[in-house]
Amino acid sequence: MIHTVGPVWHGGKLNEEALLASCYRESLLLADSHGCTSIAFPNISTGIFGFPKQLAAEIAVQTIKAELPRCSHVTRLLFDCYESENYYIYTALLGEESVFL
Repeated sequence: MIHTVGPVWHGGKLNEEALLASCYRESLLLADSHGCTSIAFPNISTGIFGFPKQLAAEIAVQTIKAELPRCSHVTRLLFDCYESENYYIYTALLGEESVFL
């Protein structure tokens, strides 16, 4: 298990977008460096930390798409959506690619 703490949303004024991207990037690369073949991510920072769900999902998907090709071990990635709103956001962003991530 890899634990990351996402940023609290302050209206985008405190570099929250870059911090959230770093959570996904560093966790993915750490998993890969330990030889993990799969990883699952929750919707980081979208609960009590208040990050806008659509923006958070866009950051997650963009970051993973950019970093996954650098991974030599991780071949399976899941986004664990706890509520239907997040599920529909991710489905819209990933489309048919969701089968491959």
